[in-house]
Amino acid sequence: MTSHPVSNTNHYTTITEGATAEFRDRGSRFIAYTIPINHPQEFKERLAEIKKEHPKATHHCFAYRIGLSGDQFRVSDDGEPSGTAGRPILGQIDSSQVTNILIVVVRYFGGVLLGVPGLIAAYKTAASLALQVTRFVQKPKLTNYRLQFDYTQMNEVMKVIKQFDCLILRQEVNLFCIMEAGVPNNRKDEVLYKIGEIRGAEISETKG
Repeated sequence: MTSHPVSNTNHYTTITEGATAEFRDRGSRFIAYTIPINHPQEFKERLAEIKKEHPKATHHCFAYRIGLSGDQFRVSDDGEPSGTAGRPILGQIDSSQVTNILIVVVRYFGGVLLGVPGLIAAYKTAASLALQVTRFVQKPKLTNYRLQFDYTQMNEVMKVIKQFDCLILRQEVNLFCIMEAGVPNNRKDEVLYKIGEIRGAEISETKG
């Protein structure tokens, strides 16, 4: 699984708040959590919180997908038979075409073995139910640019940044200012034109 489908070139689908759903099968309880994350470090913190909330659960299985390139993901079966939990959860994330999301499915064993097909179905269903009650949001895809300008042009530059919903990533404010900003892909031409109109201001695309 090397690629992740995205809706179009200008926007991507993600979540800003999580949700919970529960699925039961032959006595076992599967409690699924959808959680917004933007960095692998956040995943560790959120997983630790859920483990603390469910210390007696048999398994804490998960999958996450971060970013737009399709290569930032991770899955865990947490002791379940290989391929029965993490991959089915990730499959539900990808079929929903959503990113920057973590799904943790907590299992309380009910005393009856479900078998490999039963486990795959249970984790897939729990993740699907949680996604169904999670609100998706569309966010603009950004291209990063580096801006250089004289301090006296700060107000003009900020006016453009705000007008076109750019995201300031970093800035150094001196007599000569440097700013790194994410520019929505569907507004790039307008931003480049507007910055180009500001005397002495320079803008160039940055990689990564």
